[in-house]
Amino acid sequence: MTKITMTANKRRTDVQRAVYDATRLFFIDQSDASAQYLIGYIYSKGRDVKKDGAEATKWLRKAAEQGHRGAQVHLGMMYRLGLKVPKDGAEATKWLRKAAEQGYRKARVLLGMMYRLGYSGIPKNYAEAAKWLRKAATQGDAKAQYSLALLYAGGQGVDKDEEAFVDWIHKAAEQGYAQAQARLFKMYLNGQGVPQDTEEAIKWLRKAADQGDARAQFGLAEMYYAGEGVPQDNAEAVQWLRKAAERGYDYAQFSLGGIYAQGVLDVSKDMVEAHKWWSLAAAQGHEKASEERGKLARDMTADQIAEAERRMRREWTKK
Repeated sequence: MTKITMTANKRRTDVQRAVYDATRLFFIDQSDASAQYLIGYIYSKGRDVKKDGAEATKWLRKAAEQGHRGAQVHLGMMYRLGLKVPKDGAEATKWLRKAAEQGYRKARVLLGMMYRLGYSGIPKNYAEAAKWLRKAATQGDAKAQYSLALLYAGGQGVDKDEEAFVDWIHKAAEQGYAQAQARLFKMYLNGQGVPQDTEEAIKWLRKAADQGDARAQFGLAEMYYAGEGVPQDNAEAVQWLRKAAERGYDYAQFSLGGIYAQGVLDVSKDMVEAHKWWSLAAAQGHEKASEERGKLARDMTADQIAEAERRMRREWTKK
């Protein structure tokens, strides 16, 4: 039996076991919150049963009303996103708050982000955002640490505090949070809140890029192209630019299209590839890419354009 088949069988067995456990608990004690949550979860996902939003909501609500924090978060997110229930920010925050007050880190992050960004019609409330994000941050949540750092940077809901900003950014970055790592790159590169240190800047940029952060990959490509903090290397520049482009970053797609159109940085000129990358960038609203593609198309044959469009569709379906 192949490894893939074994993995698939294991997943199937896990789902079947979950259904069995839920059914067993259902018949043993319909008032058991864990059983109610599991039944609701199975109906919401359609795991070996027909997906049923009404049944999922009914059982999740029963569990949530008994204080099951997982059910409270699940129900809160359903109201926030309008999944099988009307979108309702007040209901979303009500259920998330219940779970957050039980110390559930995930709920604290979600609630803090709702108040910070004003999701689902909830007015922004930076003081509430800071309160819940701080609780999650002290529990070690990297996203909360990064978001709390931004509140300190802007003096939103807290007194502006550069030292606290740097401290929380570092905590998030050291846990591998790519956005924090990319932010540290800019800070060390420009000496913002920390001593200027190009080598340290590149270290954090590379960490973010290695995790697949497209903006960081684009930034690393620029550093290799300019030879800033790293040896100048066209091949490395193009490699990182391609990674960012393949992750859908429109500025990288536009730049890569230009490289192929001109045949620079040790890359052979290729109008089909240029058209493909400019088309991908244009599809995301990059106006300059659309203009350049139009100019390029005037010098291409119908077959070349058809091939470029075929490659563009193939690249698009990878996402």
